[in-house]
Amino acid sequence: MVDWDLAVSIGSKLAGEGPTVRLDEAAKAVAELRAGAERSTGLVRDFTGLVARDHSAPVLVVDRPGWVQANADAFAILLDPIVAKLTEKKPPSGITAAVGSKITGAEVGGVLGFLASKVLGQFDPFHAPDGRLLLVAPNVVHVEREIGADPTDFRLWVCLHEETHRVQFTAVPWMREHLFSQIGKLAETMEPSNALEDGIERVMRALRGRGEGGTGSGSLIDLVGSPEQKALLDGLTGVMSLLEGHADVVMDGVGPQVIPSVAKIRSSFNERRKGVGVLDRLLRRLLGLDAKMAQYRDGAKFVRHVVDKAGMNGFNVVWETPDHLPSKAEIADPDAWMTRVLAT
Repeated sequence: MVDWDLAVSIGSKLAGEGPTVRLDEAAKAVAELRAGAERSTGLVRDFTGLVARDHSAPVLVVDRPGWVQANADAFAILLDPIVAKLTEKKPPSGITAAVGSKITGAEVGGVLGFLASKVLGQFDPFHAPDGRLLLVAPNVVHVEREIGADPTDFRLWVCLHEETHRVQFTAVPWMREHLFSQIGKLAETMEPSNALEDGIERVMRALRGRGEGGTGSGSLIDLVGSPEQKALLDGLTGVMSLLEGHADVVMDGVGPQVIPSVAKIRSSFNERRKGVGVLDRLLRRLLGLDAKMAQYRDGAKFVRHVVDKAGMNGFNVVWETPDHLPSKAEIADPDAWMTRVLAT
């Protein structure tokens, strides 16, 4: 259903190479990112109390095409249950299959190409056996130059956030399987009928509504889903808000101890997160990146509230079982989560 080779080819071309960097500067950036990831493991463990095995997931410092390839591989694994379900219900054949895979490949490539110039780092939990940590060197260099950050400080700051995600998945081994199971349930709800056409029409109506003062998000994720799918997506949103917010809290908790210019970095980076230009903002909205920014904010508020009230040990109960994960509603109401999970 997706021509992944075409997606990688288009995505790599759209992403570009990034900033011009001398060979010695590039070598230094790669070395500092690797060292920052290594150093962050102990810092995250000491702050959170989560214990992950050292070197349990490889660290890859990549360029933009390397990130595109890695994410195409991850998407192929992630979408496998959905693709299997859709092809079981309505197997594509002949010219429909050939043309359809090219169209979806081009669409995925366009998304990857846009994101490949934005992402600084990422933990890929779906790479067997324990996931892998990706750090996108040209983007790190581009952003540190753009906001005038101290390069060594900024690189460690990025590593702290991404290493927290590595610790989350390797210290909580059921997390990966839980996400897979939720995606499998989402696949069960998929129908191969006119969902794409209907979804595009709803997206366009929502975007027109925003231009006319409407309040819809305009996100493809929000607009294409049925009520059942939205319920599953709400559960996944709760998990992702927890993971992203927790990583932000760790960054802000550890940062002042080891990164002298962390306050300046945080202030400048928060401003940059808002996006620049009309096209950039539109693409962010369509791809759900506005919602992604809300996940950082809402998840961090949830984590800070629970830690303030129950301490880090109390908060860490969230990692004991999937039943302890907060829902989307509980992310917004941490006291409700504490009543449900910590009442005893």
